Amino acid sequence: MDYKLLGNSGLNISKYSLGTIPFSGTNGFEGAADMGQETANHFVDYALDHGINHFDTANLYAKGDAEIVLGKALGNKRKDMTIASKTGVQIQGGPNDGGATRINIESTIDKTLERLGTNYLDLYYVHMWDGRVPVSETVQVMNDLIKKGKIRYWGVSNYSGWSLAKTHTFAVENNLIPPAAHQIYYTPESREAEYELLPAGTELGIGNTIWSPLGEGMLNGKITRNQKAQPGTRQGNGWAEPYLKDKEFFYNLVEMLQDIASKHNATVPQVVLAWLRDRPNVDSVIIAARNKKQLYENVASYTLQLSDDDVSQITDFTALEPIYPHWHRAMNTMDMASESEKVYLEAYNKTMKQKDQEI
Repeated sequence: MDYKLLGNSGLNISKYSLGTIPFSGTNGFEGAADMGQETANHFVDYALDHGINHFDTANLYAKGDAEIVLGKALGNKRKDMTIASKTGVQIQGGPNDGGATRINIESTIDKTLERLGTNYLDLYYVHMWDGRVPVSETVQVMNDLIKKGKIRYWGVSNYSGWSLAKTHTFAVENNLIPPAAHQIYYTPESREAEYELLPAGTELGIGNTIWSPLGEGMLNGKITRNQKAQPGTRQGNGWAEPYLKDKEFFYNLVEMLQDIASKHNATVPQVVLAWLRDRPNVDSVIIAARNKKQLYENVASYTLQLSDDDVSQITDFTALEPIYPHWHRAMNTMDMASESEKVYLEAYNKTMKQKDQEI
């Protein structure tokens, strides 16, 4: 397992992190899994034994029960772990519940620490952008939590490029600590993060951590043109996410991934994780699993080496449509591109050259 400093911070985390959304599986998260304490304990031990030192949770997951399960699994291993949690999604329904406000963040951190049975978090995320709240309030309260020793670093999740930049800019211009990480949805089926978010994180010194790399169960290799999602799974239980833009494209992608997997005696999830792991500007990929077999497979994907042809096949098939201003910059100002964005602009040029644009 490899490790990387997260953005410009001093937080060293593993390239794979363990997500805990399957832990507990209560309070509306039954579709994610129904994982008991004994299995969760094994997950944590197995991850640590394989070099994974970063563990990701949220007060949203099973409405706090996932944090409780993770907390019970810590034992005497807390010193070997870096733990992240999130706040911001409304859970209880009160007028001051949820959001990126001081009152919500200060109240939920204490509840999270109590559920986890720890005195501090290594990383605390704002789970969603809250456009109603001044950025100054969110940045200041996170800095206050750092000063109090309740968190070591802070981050954001599911932000747009401009809201990420606005948050970072306010912090640095006011001599405050900016977010160390941005948690992003990014899969072969959904590569929109390449337009702005991934290069922005690198340029701003904000680490890019990837959530649900298997598309919330869509890319498990078992959902195909001829096979619907199995009952009892997330997608088989009416899980609302993700937004699937084009079913035919999705089915073709799965078939291609199955072909590549068969060449390596691997699984579709392993191929997806191996491709994502080595994508530009990706710092850590958060893996999760419903059972031990899936966990072992996902962790084992770290040693899977795809061929250059495999990588090109996936990358070319799932290439993003060049949109403005990216097509304009790719056409005219490639020499002005920073290193973090150059690979994407090169891909846009490749796509444009392959298309007949004569009218």
